[in-house]
Amino acid sequence: MRDAALELSARTGFAFNPLDRLSERRDDASIIDYLAAESTSRAVVICRDSPVVLRRGGMARAVMSLAEAESLGPVSVRAFLGKDDHTGVFGVLLDDAAAVAAPPGPPHLPKFHIRDHEDAVLEDLRALTGQGIFDPATIGILGQAKSLLYWHARHGFCANCGAQTRVAAAGWRRECDACKAQHFPRTDPVVIMHVVHGDECLMGRQSRFAPGMYSCLAGFVEAGETLEDAVRREVFEEAGLRTGRVSYLASQPWPFPSSLMIGCIAEAKGRDLIIDHNELEDARWFSREEVGLMFRRAHPQGLSVPPKLAIAHHLLAAWAKGEAKL
Repeated sequence: MRDAALELSARTGFAFNPLDRLSERRDDASIIDYLAAESTSRAVVICRDSPVVLRRGGMARAVMSLAEAESLGPVSVRAFLGKDDHTGVFGVLLDDAAAVAAPPGPPHLPKFHIRDHEDAVLEDLRALTGQGIFDPATIGILGQAKSLLYWHARHGFCANCGAQTRVAAAGWRRECDACKAQHFPRTDPVVIMHVVHGDECLMGRQSRFAPGMYSCLAGFVEAGETLEDAVRREVFEEAGLRTGRVSYLASQPWPFPSSLMIGCIAEAKGRDLIIDHNELEDARWFSREEVGLMFRRAHPQGLSVPPKLAIAHHLLAAWAKGEAKL
């Protein structure tokens, strides 16, 4: 773990997950059942694609006993996430019907809570992470659970024949008894690229970004495409810019809904931009000095970089410090 902690990937949000996933034991129901039956077994809960947080007496808790988790409402899926030093940890997906609308209140308050449990509230995972009330391990486990259970919530029927599927391999596979097809959780690869030319870098912004925030360009990898070619294609499509050399820098699990962000650095062959305004509101070149000012929130135009949660923050920081090189 010491070597892993030195990786750029380890600095990103959702990247730290201390669980031993025991992937080679998931088909051994006796072991999974034994871990679930232990009084020390723990769980995180997802409902309507959101983590359920217990807020009681000014305290917030996202990890609870498995028994407590399954007592909150009808359970759709229970998946084994892994084992820590003490016990098994599970992800519990509640039926959507378990959540009811909370009374109207200020915008920052949760909009839903679990029926008959007003202190069990549904919270946005991004906002929850930004609050800094949970340690990185808890955030990583919540990200894992959200991605996996999002897949279960949308794959109850076989894509091959349409029959209903059932949960297998402790929640890491769904099987169709009708046609014998097996279905596995998907992860969508996304390239996110730090494009450089000399001592400057290219960043863009979308209209949905916070005011003044610029970030690295990004896009999904397509079928039959290398990561390098995906980087070159996306940069050209969004900014009209040709790129040459591409190198891998870092990655980040991104549970919105279930992506793997693959951070790269790419060398631009020129500086002239042709911006696709269907994709980007704006794109421009930034000097290393400007990027430093953006990190310190001292840019004269009030421009900023993404928060620490995002891999783009760490790609830009590494480049600003001279750590990210082709």
